[in-house]
Amino acid sequence: MKCLFIKLKHIGDSLLLTPMLRSVRMAYPRAEIWVVVRQGCEGILGGCPDIDRVLTAAAPEKAKRRPWNWISDFGLAATIRRKRFDHAFELGDGDRGRWLTLMSGARHRSANAAGRPLHWWWRQTFTEVSSYWWYKSHQVEKDFHTVSDCLPAPLPLPIPPLTFARERTQPWPPAADLPRFAVLHPGTRWSIKRWPEQRWQELCAGLLKRVPGIVLSCGPDPEEVRLCTTLSSAAPGRILSTSGRTSWAQLAGLLHKAVLFVGVDTAAMHLAAACSCPTVALFMGSSPVEWAPWQTRHVVIEPVQDDQKPLRSPAEGISVRMVLQACDKLLETGERM
Repeated sequence: MKCLFIKLKHIGDSLLLTPMLRSVRMAYPRAEIWVVVRQGCEGILGGCPDIDRVLTAAAPEKAKRRPWNWISDFGLAATIRRKRFDHAFELGDGDRGRWLTLMSGARHRSANAAGRPLHWWWRQTFTEVSSYWWYKSHQVEKDFHTVSDCLPAPLPLPIPPLTFARERTQPWPPAADLPRFAVLHPGTRWSIKRWPEQRWQELCAGLLKRVPGIVLSCGPDPEEVRLCTTLSSAAPGRILSTSGRTSWAQLAGLLHKAVLFVGVDTAAMHLAAACSCPTVALFMGSSPVEWAPWQTRHVVIEPVQDDQKPLRSPAEGISVRMVLQACDKLLETGERM
């Protein structure tokens, strides 16, 4: 059986496919599994041994697309069509993914029609649709049940954890001499998810009383790099910054060894879950019901409203004390899943 899974969303969304892909592999050991994600999302799937091939479409941000992207997309569609898939699943709820599903020519074309009802025309292009109501459900559950509903036999339960296999990680040499460390990921491109720089500084100072070292993870965005450079300057040698130059495989290698991860709701947070790293997750602009760390020991922290003083931003409702208490809770047990 040849299966195609299309999810043209962001990096973290791509990693959230891996529990469903593990289940498909368990249910259909001889299946050939291809995945299509946005350009730039393929690296985080490098740790999933259940994928036979990853293809990429144009980047998710409109600003990064170019007029000639349609040429490569036609080439992508042609590659997919030549494979003659038995099943194609559209999991991103977007028109571009739906067009690719249609152009795949797969005998069975499936999508979810409950959370966001399909237009009548799109309904005609799919041979099977899932009625799984995914609002107020985790995104992992949405992908799993959508696929399970449309396969010849339901996928086995329970739903597996996220996957980034240890044997597919790579070392990050600067951290080789750190005997015990936490990974912090303070940066995000979403302004509503940002926690104040001063509080990250205080958190680093508090964590250094609990662990010998800290590795600051960040993307290549100049502001994220600047933030981590500033934070690392407070304790050279004990606080290291990746400076936006680690691969996903290198960050996974760090997370498989780290005693703790602290960060906002980003792809790095989901990668920590994929590496079974105990996680403190700061949620300031998204729903933990849909996006919380999946199947790893974790504490979710959301803003607390002070009745006497309305919050000017969600970030104000999360104190350093709240985060350190969550860190202490996870460090006390010290066990990884």
